[in-house]
Amino acid sequence: MDSAVQSLSNSGDVLFLMLGAVMVFAMHAGFAFLEVGTVRKKNQTNALVKILTDWSVSTVVYFLVGYPIAYGVHFFMSAEGLIGANQGYELVRFFFLLCFAACIPAIISGGIAERSRFWPQVFAGAIFAGLTYPFFESLIWGQNSSGLQDWFASTFGAPFHDFAGSVVVHSMGGWLALPAVILLGPRMGRWVRGKSHAIPISNIPFLALGSWILAIGWFGFNVMSAQNLSGISGLVAANSLLAMVGGVIFAVIATKCDPGFAHNGALAGLIAICAGSDLVHPFAAFLIGGLGALIFVYGFQWEQEKLKIDDVLGVWPLHGIIGTWGGISAGIFGYTGLGGLGGVSFMSQLVGSLFAIVYALVTGFLVYAIIIKVFGFRLGDNEEFRGSDLSIHNIGSYPEDSVS
Repeated sequence: MDSAVQSLSNSGDVLFLMLGAVMVFAMHAGFAFLEVGTVRKKNQTNALVKILTDWSVSTVVYFLVGYPIAYGVHFFMSAEGLIGANQGYELVRFFFLLCFAACIPAIISGGIAERSRFWPQVFAGAIFAGLTYPFFESLIWGQNSSGLQDWFASTFGAPFHDFAGSVVVHSMGGWLALPAVILLGPRMGRWVRGKSHAIPISNIPFLALGSWILAIGWFGFNVMSAQNLSGISGLVAANSLLAMVGGVIFAVIATKCDPGFAHNGALAGLIAICAGSDLVHPFAAFLIGGLGALIFVYGFQWEQEKLKIDDVLGVWPLHGIIGTWGGISAGIFGYTGLGGLGGVSFMSQLVGSLFAIVYALVTGFLVYAIIIKVFGFRLGDNEEFRGSDLSIHNIGSYPEDSVS
């Protein structure tokens, strides 16, 4: 009887995490359409192929190298050994966590759109998904977490808390993207004689579709981060929802109903709540998400017009800065005095979030500096003017338009 109950429990956990993996896998279609809707028509096909290729390469390197680095588990054994006594739970756990790792190149893709070469970025994405991200993942969630987390607990009173990846995934991806965007330089025509010439987005419905796909899949990203049925919490679902709508409402008010910011506001709220989604109060989640949206609205404008950084989708403020805010906010609103469940330390959250920034910037600048030196990273002027669809893939997004 006990074995039957255990088998049923294992099967439930496998199914639960498999559903989560499929939902987060679907989010990568959201990344693709968000980029397709933002870039110009001559670069839309490239966005689709780039996201799919990055996903595929990330799967291989995370299976062979990344997951073993992060969790000390390898898959070099017989199929019988892989299934084991728990219905292959470790395999579906790999699938679920792969979806997180593959977010890194997907995030970077949005920042360097319209002027980056194809294969050098695929190579960079493989390094990040197979080495850079898994090592940091191992320090926070994986096999090496005891040392760093014990230090946080002994020094500041509580370990670093990031339930679903505000810092581990989104901050990491956004801050890794920043060196790529800076070293790559702005698109042709973005600034002329020092004056800003904004390049409008191409397709608001595609942008909105991408945002909706991401938002729906995000409930798998957050809720299923429990990784088993016994750990599931309705609080995570409610907090994710309240943070998302808080992001939308704050963005709509701040920008007077700008559709691009409205749909990115939903994502800003969801990114911000990942870290503390399992411990803050829903009222706090609404505020965390709303403030995250304001960070994106004003951060994107500051990045573009003051710093003159041509980050096409605004991935540095959206994922990098807001991911950092998500980690820090868990150390504020997680306290019981503010309605949270407790067990967090503001200093642990602050130091852990800053550590992620330093790690991402150092590795990002190093990897992209080497890639630029060895392979080159940017399309030629004529290739960029022609568009990456024709220059890289030899076909446009709307082939019938070229038929006379």
